[in-house]
Amino acid sequence: KVQGPTAPRGGAAMAPKAAAGKAQPARSSPQPAEPPGEAPEDLGGDEYDLPVVIRVKPEDQLQLSPEELEKEVPPRVLYPVNPRAPQNTTHFSFKERHFKTDTQVDQCVFHLVMDGQILLKDSPEAQTQFEIQDGKEAEQAQRDQEEAVDEDFDPPEGDAERPIKNPLRNQFNFSERAAQTKNAVLRDRAWPTEPPPTTGFMGTVTQWEIYDQYTAEIEAAREKEKEDKHKIKQSYDDQPDKKKKSDADPTYSESMKLSIKIMERMVNQNAENEVYHDFKYWEDRSDEFRDGDGTLLPLWRFSSEKAKRKQVTSIKWNNRYNDLCAVGFGSYDFMRQGTGVICCYSLKNTRFPEYVFNTDAGVCSLDWHPSHPAVLAVGLYDGTVLVYDLRARTKKPIYQSTVRTNKHTDPVWEVRWNDDESSGTLNFFSISSDGRVSNWFLMKNKLESEEVMELKLMSGMPGGGEDDETSLAGLAGGLCFDFNRRSEHLFLVGTEEGRIHKCSKAFSGQYLETYEGHSMAVYTVRWNPFHPKIFISASADWTVKMWDHTNRTAVMSFDLAQAIGDVAWAPYSSTTFAAITSDGVVHIYDLSVNRNERICYQKVVKRAKLTHVAFNSSEPIIIVGDDRGG
Repeated sequence: KVQGPTAPRGGAAMAPKAAAGKAQPARSSPQPAEPPGEAPEDLGGDEYDLPVVIRVKPEDQLQLSPEELEKEVPPRVLYPVNPRAPQNTTHFSFKERHFKTDTQVDQCVFHLVMDGQILLKDSPEAQTQFEIQDGKEAEQAQRDQEEAVDEDFDPPEGDAERPIKNPLRNQFNFSERAAQTKNAVLRDRAWPTEPPPTTGFMGTVTQWEIYDQYTAEIEAAREKEKEDKHKIKQSYDDQPDKKKKSDADPTYSESMKLSIKIMERMVNQNAENEVYHDFKYWEDRSDEFRDGDGTLLPLWRFSSEKAKRKQVTSIKWNNRYNDLCAVGFGSYDFMRQGTGVICCYSLKNTRFPEYVFNTDAGVCSLDWHPSHPAVLAVGLYDGTVLVYDLRARTKKPIYQSTVRTNKHTDPVWEVRWNDDESSGTLNFFSISSDGRVSNWFLMKNKLESEEVMELKLMSGMPGGGEDDETSLAGLAGGLCFDFNRRSEHLFLVGTEEGRIHKCSKAFSGQYLETYEGHSMAVYTVRWNPFHPKIFISASADWTVKMWDHTNRTAVMSFDLAQAIGDVAWAPYSSTTFAAITSDGVVHIYDLSVNRNERICYQKVVKRAKLTHVAFNSSEPIIIVGDDRGG
């Protein structure tokens, strides 16, 4: 409603006539405007003093019902937002060594800021200041009165007798004071004691006696070594009578064993002649019509009676003998732990393993030495690392870590031999869930460990550093690692928290970089064998991610919609890799053909989960392990 002389749009509104009996005195108001061409109506003095109400209604006014008019309108809140405030302020963090974006925006703007020290005299603050100042002046007056000296001399009569003040004397208004204290009294106390009893001994020793003593010690050491060797030989063969019989009977000779092994391989290859022909010469003619897609052909299934009801925990091809493969058996279930088995299979005889080694705990990882093909490093579930020599006649390891050598306290999830032999001794690296990366040296009689790095926990909050409270809880559990082939000092570590850390052998105090992209544990990290900056990772969050180690974010991500067990690069191509899932399917990707989808896949097992995969270095075959010992 609008009160006043304004006329409504589109026409004039006539003022209502007030009844004669209901007229009330009101404030004088201007007369509403009359339409042009009409004379004003004479309403009299009483009617002219009545308030004039003119209802103005716009043409486009919304027609509302009485219920809608009585409905309350929700209030609108205005938020202060500074449109000129920068939204992407970036500062360099010297602690984390990279630029960080400050997401907090200051919406407050001060147009004039002036710091003043003026107080109102009547204010309580001014009264407090006055009281403090008066108190200081009273204290100073009392101090001057106490330090005043009575002057008992005649004042100077004229300016000639008045002394001249020296302004340079005591310019800085200081005084020197000293106090003398009593010196402490020094006292000496002594107690006489009886000397310990001594006896004199004297003897004459010639050079021959010294020589005879050294010779006797050398002979005793040789006799002890002979006894130890004799005990080891007895442990090799529990039946010495059978050994004597084997020396005399050619049926049990070494040449007979070799001949039987060759004959067994020949029989096996003749029985599986078609499989071996497919292994060497098979080509699928339908690949010409698949437009870049490929196929996988199952060849053999390796199994052993000793490995039944055990899970395949590690697979490694031998670097020199391409047909030899080592498989470790254990268990990933914490409640079903038992002994472990290591089986070395050969493609020349796929029905039975060439070498079998039993361990006290489940096998978690193993690796062949790149230069010595008979040496095998093994990591166990109880934190022990072992070294086997296939050339030895014994089934026991030649090296074994103990508590004295600072062995791991949690499962050793991966071991890797060091290619650099500049130290002069063979050594390998290991990573465990106890948060340590150790380097093991093969000395003359024992293993010696050296701690390379402790995997510190990092805060989950953005900007949280190593000094956060979570870093005091313990160490991050390491699950996998891999060394760069071009830069040997760089290596990657995958942890249970889903983070991947880039570390250096030369600097073990801090991570060089941390890559956050996985939400669950990282099972595998592998550098690309051809591109030194690219690496790939597989996690329990059902994704495989490809990274550039100079960038903290993933370059590509592949969601396989199933739990991923392992991933491996192909040794013949920089763009091909294989991944396995828990539904028993092997996925092959070739980024040069298709960056988004797999080029082929093959369901290997029906009711088992795949755990590990490995490419052969020379033949176009891959070996896959499951959780049922196959």
